Amino acid sequence: MTAPSHPRPQRMRTSVPAVLALGSNLGDREATIRAAVADLDAAAGIRVEQLSPLVETPALKLTGVDHHAPAYLNAVVVIDTVLGPHDLLDVVNAVEQRHGRVREERWGDRTLDIDIIDYDGRELDDDRLTLPHPRAWERGFVLAPWHSIRPDARLAGHGPIAVLLAATTDDVRPYPDSGATHHAARAEQFEADEDGGAG
Repeated sequence: MTAPSHPRPQRMRTSVPAVLALGSNLGDREATIRAAVADLDAAAGIRVEQLSPLVETPALKLTGVDHHAPAYLNAVVVIDTVLGPHDLLDVVNAVEQRHGRVREERWGDRTLDIDIIDYDGRELDDDRLTLPHPRAWERGFVLAPWHSIRPDARLAGHGPIAVLLAATTDDVRPYPDSGATHHAARAEQFEADEDGGAG
């Protein structure tokens, strides 16, 4: 599978961890999420380290939970990346577009949604990106899969995700036949990218 098309990013020389949340409620949801994870792992400067089990949740709209809309499948991936946060966002947006994401309705149904939840514990707020994700602290469909693979993780500015998860009331259900997947793909290429800088 080829990497999504996007301009060559400027890469940092050392890798940092980041957490991405993926969701889909249209089409073949599981296939879309797994293909998107493969695309992320194939992108220059990104290595997927862990993929959480899938979970299923009712659709969340601007007015609240919508039980009439198709349910979402959600997952979290932990990555290592030599990309800066905005370059990572560019890759994320390209992967979304590759899988049919259309940005017409805020909080609308979608084939794929990818959010940067945490980037090396850093805080950022500009016209393109807010870190950590401003609503991650209250979203069970982010916290539950994240906690399943990194139970000791912390969300910058909010504390341990185990404590945050315990306070949520979201209806988060395990998805059948879903298991955590650990990735070590492309390690040699990733290290070569890291050693070579932005060349």
